[in-house]
Amino acid sequence: MSKPTKRQKKFSAVDRAKLYSIDEAVKLVKSNATTKFDESIDLAVNLGVDPKHADQQVRGMTELPHGTGKTLRVAVFARGDKAAEAQKAGADIVGAEDLLESMTAGKLDYDRVIATPDLMPLVGRLGKVLGPKGLMPNPKLGTVTADVKKAVESAKAGSIEFRVEKAGVVQAGVGKASFSEKQLAENIISSSAR
Repeated sequence: MSKPTKRQKKFSAVDRAKLYSIDEAVKLVKSNATTKFDESIDLAVNLGVDPKHADQQVRGMTELPHGTGKTLRVAVFARGDKAAEAQKAGADIVGAEDLLESMTAGKLDYDRVIATPDLMPLVGRLGKVLGPKGLMPNPKLGTVTADVKKAVESAKAGSIEFRVEKAGVVQAGVGKASFSEKQLAENIISSSAR
């Protein structure tokens, strides 16, 4: 067994049997955020569900009141008025066939891909490329929508996607160490209200 680092020793003071309130937990996490960069703070919740059963799938999207602290790059599949709407809302790239060719060639430096319903047959061809990266647009997550303006603004504002993992745990980033305790607590409460 390896020797614990200074950082691990610092966290050994955390009582794993004690239930901390959100405010206490946020204080504890912020006091231990001592790296030279702005650390991300993630929330992990064990739901005790078995994701193998269809009725126990937990998946969705929620907006955090103070964002995630990250700037997302958003690609939108749209034509005509919807393309202009997406561009105006702040999408990083908007297109149809040209965007399909770009992504097929391997240019996938986006954090979220949004599509209008009429272009889903086109986007469907990218299933093998976007699927493994978790970028495939999905109506349940609000990334296949006719209201591209709202979807782009939501993505840019700091909406997060959550999904239950094999062990029945849901994880999501809720902010950065530079956020105030109040902002982190509000983000956590907002994300757990779903």
